[in-house]
Amino acid sequence: MAGAPPHVMVLPFPAQGHVTPLMELSHRLVDHGFQVTFVCTEPIHKLLLDALRRNDDGDSGGGEALDGIRLVSIPDGLADGDSRRDLSKVLAGVLGRVPAYVEELIRETEASGKRKVRWLVADSTMECCYQAARNLGVRVASVCPASAACLVTSLRIPQLVRDGFFDDKGFPKRHGTLELAPGMPPLCPTQMAWNIDGAPEGRQAAFELVFGMARVTGLAEIVMCNSFLEAETAAFELCPNVLPIGPLFADQELQKPVGQFWTEDASCLEWLDAQPQNSVVYVAFGSLTIFDLRQFRELAEGLELTGRPFLWVVRPDFTSGGLSKAWFDEFQTRVAGTGVIVSWCPQQQVLAHPAVACFVSHCGWNSTMEGVRNGVPILCWPYFSDQFANRSYICDIWRTGLGVAQSEDGLVTKEEVKIKLERLTGDKGIAERARVLRDAARKSVNEGGSSYENFKRFVDLLTE
Repeated sequence: MAGAPPHVMVLPFPAQGHVTPLMELSHRLVDHGFQVTFVCTEPIHKLLLDALRRNDDGDSGGGEALDGIRLVSIPDGLADGDSRRDLSKVLAGVLGRVPAYVEELIRETEASGKRKVRWLVADSTMECCYQAARNLGVRVASVCPASAACLVTSLRIPQLVRDGFFDDKGFPKRHGTLELAPGMPPLCPTQMAWNIDGAPEGRQAAFELVFGMARVTGLAEIVMCNSFLEAETAAFELCPNVLPIGPLFADQELQKPVGQFWTEDASCLEWLDAQPQNSVVYVAFGSLTIFDLRQFRELAEGLELTGRPFLWVVRPDFTSGGLSKAWFDEFQTRVAGTGVIVSWCPQQQVLAHPAVACFVSHCGWNSTMEGVRNGVPILCWPYFSDQFANRSYICDIWRTGLGVAQSEDGLVTKEEVKIKLERLTGDKGIAERARVLRDAARKSVNEGGSSYENFKRFVDLLTE
């Protein structure tokens, strides 16, 4: 073993917003000489490989390795006919079956003569797998891909249940908001991370998953978060044993693949090169948000009304079905030259581009950190889960963005889109605060910064 790099197994939750930060972390570990095995469920593994082959601008090592990261898969625990879009089924598979698959993979890896797995570096939402690894003598490090506020809230859930804010299934028992600490997003009982649409069993599984995060500090030797001290001072003060190591990035040049599920349309970068500085509205709602047809049309026409150049990411499954091709073709003809629509794009490079003026976002934590790291003001349009708390950070605590307001029938109108974008792009105070937070983010990950020092501490622990 002397001199050989330790073998680290990295385990994200099977969703884009979790795979990306753990892939970024994996690249950094490879840079420090570690042997990294990146474990995904089979459907996610296939998406990664397919996107890599299509994007293929580097060594994909025959499709099973990526810049020194070994990609392996385990079953996701779903039956053949089950929909992977059904979050309740995905969660049931993760909680009920994935821990045994992880244990089996660790055993098989060692039995095959490969180097012993020393560490499981796992997503905080995969706490269900921690004990399985520990039973095999594998040490555990936990990484929270969401905000520290989200993790701290999870750590407080047992107490919140005892205090009567929620029942033992996560249903709210009190109205109004709750503040864990000044400077943290207030908790709204109806907008907790486990509040998902669909069958009650899905909500129950989501609550179990979030409740499991309350146990990470007892099972993992180190607990880290993709955030930085200046962004979430109050949350880190509440839980000093949670270490900020963010904002995470794979490499300074933003060239390494970060585990995208879809093919990136990089042609939009050339289009951005031709746009004036600070002019473009970038619009992207992550990998899970779905708009109904009315809302999709209002957003489209709102972007058109601004008269500004815009870059809009419209996934093939972004609408709930039935979008009129004739209407959308006509819209694209009207905005040709001003608006560019792509199905997926290299978001980190887009947000780092000087032409981008603002970001219309669902407020997923990765998108939030990528916006913050580049000093881009954000128009917040949260969809579900922790995105409401992230909006609170952006609009109320950092004051680096604005939120959209819904009309009485729950619609964000085209006029609202236009008005808010005009206010956002014209607000010098927001722009200045976004620059200050950007500078703090960059300082934290540079030598001597708190995230840099915490990451160093993590690397030292892995090499013990």
